Amino acid sequence: MKVKFILPALIEAKSPLWRPIKYSLFPPLGLATLAAFLDREDQAELVDDHVEALNIDDRPDLVVIQVYITSARRAYAIADHYRAAGSHVALGGLHVTSLPEEAAQHSDTVFLGPGEQTFPEFLRDLRAGHPKKRYASAQGRTIEAIPPVRRDLIKRELYLVPNSIVVTRGCPQHCDFCYKDAFFGGGRSFYTQRVDEALAEIDRLPGRHLYFLDDHLFGDRRFAAALFDGMRGMNRLFQAAATVDSILRGNIAERAAEAGLRSLFVGFKTFSSENLKSCNKKQNLARDYSAAARRLSDLGVMINGTFVFGMDDDDETVFDRTVDWAVRNGVTTSTFHIQTPYPGTRLFQSLSGQSRITTRDWELYDTRHVVFRPARLSPQQLHDGYKRAYREFYGWKNIAAAALSHREAKHAAKHFFYAAGWKKMEPVWDVVIKLRMLGHMMPALEAVLSKSSMPDAARASSDIQQHVARAL
Repeated sequence: MKVKFILPALIEAKSPLWRPIKYSLFPPLGLATLAAFLDREDQAELVDDHVEALNIDDRPDLVVIQVYITSARRAYAIADHYRAAGSHVALGGLHVTSLPEEAAQHSDTVFLGPGEQTFPEFLRDLRAGHPKKRYASAQGRTIEAIPPVRRDLIKRELYLVPNSIVVTRGCPQHCDFCYKDAFFGGGRSFYTQRVDEALAEIDRLPGRHLYFLDDHLFGDRRFAAALFDGMRGMNRLFQAAATVDSILRGNIAERAAEAGLRSLFVGFKTFSSENLKSCNKKQNLARDYSAAARRLSDLGVMINGTFVFGMDDDDETVFDRTVDWAVRNGVTTSTFHIQTPYPGTRLFQSLSGQSRITTRDWELYDTRHVVFRPARLSPQQLHDGYKRAYREFYGWKNIAAAALSHREAKHAAKHFFYAAGWKKMEPVWDVVIKLRMLGHMMPALEAVLSKSSMPDAARASSDIQQHVARAL
């Protein structure tokens, strides 16, 4: 059987004029995970439309498409084409789980929720000649003893971070705005691999750098502690995501740093207790954000802070207050979002019930457009404030000020090089991507992430310049 797995691209990722680096960071692990359930005699192809040309002149027996909300229109067009050509088309992913009736109009089969249990069942039914129209994940979810990810299908040279990995599923928290909460509805919402299996997957990956794409790597403290203990001595550098609460409790942050943690994605979201209560983000209530930032800084761990604008307690002061706090507390990079009510979430239900949703054009649901009526801001104020926050946080003055907030000079140097390299080199990244030279940038990334002395940090800066020059 010939099987084609496709991750459709967002519109801006295909622009010939500008190619944001964020679309060339990670390969589509979800599809590569499903491919592992195929038989040995099956022929499999994995196409990431973000980083390579998608040829649709072929006719596979089975086409599996992962659908995100902002790529839904393109995903449906691809699906319609292959169905007309006679292929069996299956759609899955966050958007399909949220709106299965919409997706079913463009597919022969839809998958709801995670696919580790439903995809093998579907394959058996397909081979027997009676595939169902819908497969829903519910009971029996596990990622223990699943086959290794089909990394042979991933074109590593097309990604800045090919060594991405996921060792858990879901999140133990249940925030009203979270897309993933709906995705894992009907069954276990958070579960882990066995530690020995996770360590074996890590051991199979070449090089030093890893990026854990888990929503909350610290979510199961016993699992995380055992994982980090197992990683000690592996000489790895890794990046991950966790909550403020998990950083402040116990010594899990210290154990992660000892194992090689050098950068952590932290969901601060909002400083307003009213906002936290209204969105059910209880884990952040009464937590000292500044103490969490200091703890990570003292461990030499850089912070990618994420913040959401437009929640009901936000007024026109929220943008400047957020940027000022992030700079004062040494946040290395910030990801700002306009609150977006994804279908299938409690937030969407609430705003829809209040007649505050202003558009259902899914391509605008990218956290950069205002798709609802804010409570204390006009849509224009929210959009302009969001843009201003990015502009001010990544201004040279604030990059330098945030870097200098760290107690150790080596951390300040790493902070400066990382933040400047991420945002101030965007035109260079665009050229490197188009020349397909991303593989040459990994040594520079590892140099910046390494736990280094000041001379080493200076060498990291020189390494970055040299690798950029070679790429150009």
